[in-house]
Amino acid sequence: MNFRELFLIGGWFLILCVSGQSQTVPSSPLSQNQTNAEAPRLKTPQPFRYRLNPGDVVDISYRYTPEFNQTVTVQPDGFVTLQIVGELKVAGFTLEEARNKILETAVKRLKDPEVNLLLREFQKPFFVVSGEVAQPGKFEMNQDMTALQAVMLAGGFKDSAKTSQILVFRKINSQTAEVKLLDLKGIKKTGDLENDFALESGDMILVPRNMITKVERYVRLINLPSIFSSVLQRATQ
Repeated sequence: MNFRELFLIGGWFLILCVSGQSQTVPSSPLSQNQTNAEAPRLKTPQPFRYRLNPGDVVDISYRYTPEFNQTVTVQPDGFVTLQIVGELKVAGFTLEEARNKILETAVKRLKDPEVNLLLREFQKPFFVVSGEVAQPGKFEMNQDMTALQAVMLAGGFKDSAKTSQILVFRKINSQTAEVKLLDLKGIKKTGDLENDFALESGDMILVPRNMITKVERYVRLINLPSIFSSVLQRATQ
């Protein structure tokens, strides 16, 4: 299977499976019926810790050397440019993790540096669930979330869903997204979390119809901007 075939399959999945009117809704606890009838035995979610995303604005201050203080915006590739550190990737890290990364480098140039980070502006975390679910849409991510939990928040699977071939699209950059294939069929029955998948902000879950043929477990699609943007736009309408 070449990249062109993967691109055509990915595009067909997205166009075919995004159906119904979608809306942005906050994550909320599952109903009692959903919990008893559909949800497997999931681990108790850990307190949600915000992770930096492209477009976030962060104040970085050095207590003893304020001349190096600066306000930076996380670039589309996830990096920031700092006077002391240089280029450093911070996207995907919590503020504390990012502070530690900066400190590891700053200590090579400054004596006993004390670094503080303040999140000035941020992108509200979200995920999108589309395809064969009861309530497709864009959801706020206000806690750690797995693919199956996200589907449950979207009302659960329709009878027509291919639960053994769930696709999770993760945008890498403006041109490329990585796609992971999940088998959630067994999790629904046994509660085994081995095949579940932890989501990141911006992830898009696609639940295909049960007629979809098998796809390799990991594929990478190229030239995605128009399709990726189209799906997100429909989900937010």
